[in-house]
Amino acid sequence: MKNFRYGTDKLTIGTAMALTHGRIQGSLTSRERQKIDRSASFVKDIVAHNEVAYGINTGFGPLCDTIITSEDTANLQHNLLQSHAVGVGAPIPKSIAKTMMVIKTQALAQGYSGIQLRTLERIIWMIEQDIIPIVPKQGSVGASGDLAPLSHLFLPLIGLGHVYYNGDIRPARDVLQIRGMPPLQLAPKEGLALINGTQFITAHAIHGLHRMHNALEAADLIGAMSLEGLMGSYKPFDARLHQIRPFPGNQLVAHRLWQLLHKSEIANSHPECGRVQDPYSLRCMPQVHGASRTAWLHLKELTEIELNSVTDNPIILGAHDTISGGNFHGQPLAIALDYATVGAAELGNIADRRCYLIIEGRYGLPKLLIQDAGLNSGFMIPQYTAAALASENKTLCFPASADSIPTSLGQEDHVSMGAIGGRKLNKVIDNLEYILAIELLYAAQAMDFRRPLRSSEILESCHTLVREYVTFSKRDRILADDINVLHQLISKGKFVQEANRAAEESGNQLHQKVYDMFNIR
Repeated sequence: MKNFRYGTDKLTIGTAMALTHGRIQGSLTSRERQKIDRSASFVKDIVAHNEVAYGINTGFGPLCDTIITSEDTANLQHNLLQSHAVGVGAPIPKSIAKTMMVIKTQALAQGYSGIQLRTLERIIWMIEQDIIPIVPKQGSVGASGDLAPLSHLFLPLIGLGHVYYNGDIRPARDVLQIRGMPPLQLAPKEGLALINGTQFITAHAIHGLHRMHNALEAADLIGAMSLEGLMGSYKPFDARLHQIRPFPGNQLVAHRLWQLLHKSEIANSHPECGRVQDPYSLRCMPQVHGASRTAWLHLKELTEIELNSVTDNPIILGAHDTISGGNFHGQPLAIALDYATVGAAELGNIADRRCYLIIEGRYGLPKLLIQDAGLNSGFMIPQYTAAALASENKTLCFPASADSIPTSLGQEDHVSMGAIGGRKLNKVIDNLEYILAIELLYAAQAMDFRRPLRSSEILESCHTLVREYVTFSKRDRILADDINVLHQLISKGKFVQEANRAAEESGNQLHQKVYDMFNIR
């Protein structure tokens, strides 16, 4: 797909990311333009006939019974964006703000929001020109939509706020002047259409899903390398075992681990070693990693519904037909975000346990993974960091969606806190990526102690990639540098990409089509 048709084509996680990163462009079809114009005309009729409709000619929230004159309906929308732009804290990443704009465009293009065509065209122009607003990360309770962040996101339409422009942060008014684009005058209902919705929550879900998918793939690979270093068994990954407890996530992980290990010289070198069974962090990877994949899948399925939904309020269904409802409420994603957060944290918990196993000095490995322990502390301390990060993630697992604080003088008396859940998921993944980097550091060192035996083609390719950046450790050095390098390999996707390249080259089917639901499209 080279061009995405807003409001016509189905928006997926992969397509949203492609639009965000400029790999494809979005546009409006003539059919969608007509629907947008028609919806805007319905709003004009409401104003012209003095019909009372929430947010069009009434105040907002607890002021919903206050009638606004037709002469002031445009000022009402301008004031709305200004008064609701109360976010605090550091800006969210530029890429997430841009994704918010993509998702909002998809919702508005469906013709139920009363937005003017020129307003939507301005948003699309900003996306294409990479003129992205500065949006503070805190201030949304995820109920009347993400009011504060969305207000900041669309202040530049009226010449207010700040934007990223050519690598700098500039006042929006200056950038519009440079580009010869005057600020817009919002029409009735437009401000409310812009700031009501779940786009802050959904954008964080999209980026979290993309990052967590990479972490899930990496966790299987690194876990397999750890098992090789520890001379563990691949028999717990036999498909027959998982056919009698057929959770798809478990089956996928078991399949991947079996493919990664069963042709390994290391794995096949100790059939009569006397070890009856491995610790849980090795033999239960399908069950634990698989459960995290199930949590990821649940969030993915709900997010792709939300990506193609209309979440502002009120909804314009036709001439003299509006509904003031609650599609802006973030609860459907809020609970799933908390579930995925637990899933991501558990990947870190079990990875830390494998790190601990590797440095214990068991199964023929030297204590602390170094020959001259005593004079050298070896790999003792990175596990402290992994433990600290795993513990921090546990504190982040309290479900944001379990809380609700009434707002808007009680009019909005139950809120989702989904915006907090979205930010927490990404923070947990931040920590998880470092934990996986530490395990990868350990696993690569442990595999070197098994030479001259070699692992499978895929795992050897992964090990070779690590050794291009981090050498085998014979004596103490600053391991933080190694951890940071491996973190970049993982977080940027290069580690997983190398494994997939090696799998394709060797004809190894790490991903069977039956498990395609766990992929991002």
